[in-house]
Parts: sequence; structure tokens; C-alpha cells
Amino acid sequence: MKINQLKAGAILSYISIGIKYTILLFFTPIMLRLLGQSEYGLYNLVSSVISYLGLLNFGLASAYVRYFSLYKTKNDESDIAKLNGMYLAVFIIIGVVALIAGIILILNINKVLGDKITTNEVHKAKILMLIMTLNLAISLPFSVFSSYITANERFVFQKTVELFKLIVDPFVILPVLLMGYGSIGMVIATSILHIIASIINMVFCFKSLKMKFTFSNFNLLLLKDIGIFSSYLFLNMIIDQINWNVDKFIIGRYKGTIAVAIYSLAAQINTCYISFSVAVSNVFIPRVNRIVTERNDNNELTYLFTKVGRIQFLILALILTGFIFWGKPFIYLWAGPNYMEAYTIGLLLIIPVTIPLFQNIGIEIQKAKNIHQFRSLVYFFIAIANIIVSIPLTKLYGGVGAALGTGISLLLGNVMVMNWYYYYRVGLNMKYFWHQIVKLGPALLLSTAMGFLIHSLVNLFDFVAFIVSGMIYVVLYFISVWLFGLNDYEKGLIKRPMEKVLGKIKKG
Repeated sequence: MKINQLKAGAILSYISIGIKYTILLFFTPIMLRLLGQSEYGLYNLVSSVISYLGLLNFGLASAYVRYFSLYKTKNDESDIAKLNGMYLAVFIIIGVVALIAGIILILNINKVLGDKITTNEVHKAKILMLIMTLNLAISLPFSVFSSYITANERFVFQKTVELFKLIVDPFVILPVLLMGYGSIGMVIATSILHIIASIINMVFCFKSLKMKFTFSNFNLLLLKDIGIFSSYLFLNMIIDQINWNVDKFIIGRYKGTIAVAIYSLAAQINTCYISFSVAVSNVFIPRVNRIVTERNDNNELTYLFTKVGRIQFLILALILTGFIFWGKPFIYLWAGPNYMEAYTIGLLLIIPVTIPLFQNIGIEIQKAKNIHQFRSLVYFFIAIANIIVSIPLTKLYGGVGAALGTGISLLLGNVMVMNWYYYYRVGLNMKYFWHQIVKLGPALLLSTAMGFLIHSLVNLFDFVAFIVSGMIYVVLYFISVWLFGLNDYEKGLIKRPMEKVLGKIKKG
């Protein structure tokens, strides 16, 4: 049952990713046109502010699974019930604090958002902020049930609920937007759907998993231990919020909602870019932990680090070069001419993050060796540097300046400092790693040259020319990589599944 849950959960996760980006591709242009640039920017600006209230989670939800597992191995149902009760009580308190904090933000909204938004936008922002705050305050206690489902490894149910919500979202939001209710109607609709999904999780926990709560004799030492364990998770949450949300807030204060809208679209593209790398590295997490636990062989870890890094590099290089040549017409055809600056912003975000993305298996190696604290501290200082650099650059260059500040910070910390750390502290042979990455360079020459040629000769702003030339580029990229880049192992990753499929077809 457990193996089936893991496999089915993984399949559903990839299905969800596919559906998510399909919906994003088709639904986003409709939403942009129905909301308008200013209101879309206002919605993202308020969302970025409210996302900081989510930090009140303190990383506790992520720590739940660890402590549940400790009691489960002892088959201690009594302590699990106490853990559930303590978590629910803590999150109810956090939910109340979030509600109070949200009300304080609403009462001081002019100071929070700055003087670049209009009186009408201030009024709408207050309503949006109130709805989002209420949704967050309600969601926090419900997160206990989601954590309990994860801890029990009921991935099929969990992913099915997420998939259901993902599919239903646009079908609910679109009529609301067509009826003219704008961002307020959209936020109300999504909040209701989120609460319904949370209630479904709660009912499942009580009915199927027989979840129990005890609200007495709380173990305060355990609570302290959970707090210490969660501290670095909390620090990582702060870092993520600063790196990927603070720019919207800064832009909103100094340049207004239209600039936020353009930046938000570029940030969405960056999020998609990141997800393609993570999808590869996540598969290797168990293997990393097994190597560290059984042998802690740095040569073996270097080989795995390099093997995964080369695959990630080839995937990211296709997307990055494709965006360089086809990104501007893509944004024009997808979002419209008012969002063209998102191309420059997108490049400034995705280029600096590329190197850490094809090295992100190194994060799992650090965790497995329990030496990930340094990374958290480095990323914290990167985030602070991001704020310091981005404010003056935003004042001068708007969204492009904010993205430039983020890009500079990420390059200094992620590339220079972390590569030094991988070599001297983690024990990975970075010279070997980079030698293997550089060897892929010739494989990119043919496709890149063809990209330049197509970009120079073809009108990519024509939809048919855009699609056809894009398909030609992808085919040429794979041919070039196959001939000049892939080693025998990497070719085998493609050959073996194809041979199995062909074998089944012949037998059939």
C-alpha cells in the first residue's frame, strides 16, 4: 500500500505540474485582459504583502512530520494525540495573531503600500487585504490536517484534492471575472475553494485516519525542541519571501501597480523555470541520503552531483536559450504589448539563478551531512543585500532595477560563495564538476547558431512562424546535444525507455 501511495503520489504530482502550466499558459492572458494591468499589479502587490504574514507559520508545519514519525515508530498514539492538540492550539493562536497583524496592516495601508497608488486602489487594496488575511487566519489551523495526511503518507488523497482544486480554480474564477467582479471576486472565489479543500482534508483525517486530539498535559520541552528544529526552516522561509516577494513590494512603493504587474509576469516565468530543475533533483534525494548514511563517500557524491547537474544543465540551457530568442515574441503574443519589459526582467531573474539550479542536488547533500546551516546564513545575507541593492536600483530603473539587484545578489552568494563551500567544506570535487559541465559547451553551438539565424531572418511575432521555428529549434537542440554532448549513460536514459516501448509494440 505504501509503495503504491508513493508511486501514485509521484505520478499525480507530475500530472499536477503539467496541468498547472497548461492552465497558466491559457488562463493568464484572459485574466490579464479582464483585470487590466493596474488591477493585476494591485492584486500581486497585496498578495506579496500578505505572504509575509505566512511567515508566522515559523516552519512549524514542516517540522510536524518529523515528530509524528518519532512517535509513530514507538506506536505511541497517546503522544501523537497530544502532538496534534498542541499543534492545533499553537496554530489557532498564530491564526489570531495573523488576523490582528492583517488588521493593523489594513489600518496603515497608505504607509505600507506607499503614495504611488490611487485612492480607488487604496480602497480596493483594503478589501483584498481583509479577504486574504481572513483566508490565511483560517488556513493556519487547517494546516495541521494537511500535515497529518502527509505524515501518514496518504499521497493519493492529498494530490487528488490538490489536483481537483487546480482544475476547478479557473472554471470558478473565469465566470467571476466575466461578470465584472474583478480581483475582489477572484480572491473571494479562490479563498472559498481553498477553505473547501481544507475542510475535505479535515473530514478525511477524522473519518478515514481516525485523527485524535488531546488538549492537556502539553510537553513544553517538546515545543521548545520543535522551535529549535524549525528555526532554520523559518530562516529559509524568510529568505524565500525576501528574494521572490520583496521586489514587488519595493516596486509598488516607488513605481506603482503597473510596474508591479509587469514584474509579476516575469516572476511567474522565473517560477516555471525553477520548477523544471527541482523536478529532476527531487528524484535523487533518497539516493543522496543513502550514500551519506552508508558510506559518506565524497567521490561517489561528486559523481552523482555531476551526473544530475549535467542533465539539469541541458534542460535549463534549452529553456534559457529558447527564452533569449523567443521570449520577447512569446510575451507579446501571450500577455500583450503592455508587458514587453517583462522580457528584460525575466532574463535578469533566470540567468543568475541558472547555476544554483543545476547544482541544487548539493542542497540535499548538505542536508544529509547536516551541514546546511551555513547555506541558510549565506542566503540570509544574500536576501539582505538584495533589499539594500534593489531599493536604489528600483528608484532609478523600476522593475528592471529590482530584478538587477536580485540578480547581482544571487550571483555573488549562490555562485561564488556556495561553490567555494561545496569544494572546501562539503568535500565535492568542483573542478571535476565544472570540467564536465564545460564539455557540454560544443553541444550548444549548433542550436545556438541556428537560434541566432532564425531570430535574424524570421518574424517571430507571427504566431505560425513562432510555433514552427520554435519546434525546429527544439529538434536541432536535441540533435546537437545527442551528437556532441551526451555520454553513454545519458544516452541510455533515452534509449532504454524507447527500446521498452518499441519492444511492447512489436509484441502487441
